[in-house]
Amino acid sequence: MTVARRARIIQTAAVSAAVEDADIDVLRRVAAGDQAALAILYDRHAATMLSLGIRIVGVRRDAEDLLHDVFLEAWRHAGDYDPRRGGVKTWLLLRMRSRCLDRVRSHAFSRTDALRAEPMRSGAGERLERNIDGARARSLLDNLPSGQREVLELGYFQGLSFSEIAEALGIPVGTVKSRVSAAMIKLREDLGVRKEAS
Repeated sequence: MTVARRARIIQTAAVSAAVEDADIDVLRRVAAGDQAALAILYDRHAATMLSLGIRIVGVRRDAEDLLHDVFLEAWRHAGDYDPRRGGVKTWLLLRMRSRCLDRVRSHAFSRTDALRAEPMRSGAGERLERNIDGARARSLLDNLPSGQREVLELGYFQGLSFSEIAEALGIPVGTVKSRVSAAMIKLREDLGVRKEAS
């Protein structure tokens, strides 16, 4: 590794640590009832959270409602945050992910709700197929052991790296990689896909 590359890595880590420290300070202000601090958290993280919500529930309006709910929840429970369990961004994203998955699994939210939310046009058959594929994917994920499912959801739905997943879950990076590998093998078996020999 070159000296310049090592310096960039150290600088990036320092910037990340500074941003995380700032987020922790802002969340402490939220816990003390500072509404302006909640607005700062919203400005910093709402776009990423909304993007995650749209990817999970598939309907922007529902994702926006859930984003609002998560920030209300953050307002009420900011004092519960424990920095030893992960960063503020991870804490907020996990809350958003959880609310979105609850919505998808609930009886009030069905595939037909998502279809009604989009105007019917020539691609209606494709949307139906995507929703059916999405339901099958959710079913396959639900059949995985919880540790394997959790690392895949964090990686896929939240776009977290192996090291970010390890930090969020408080487990070694090697464990994250092993769980992902085992989950992928299980999903391939469930789908009847054979891995080609290299």
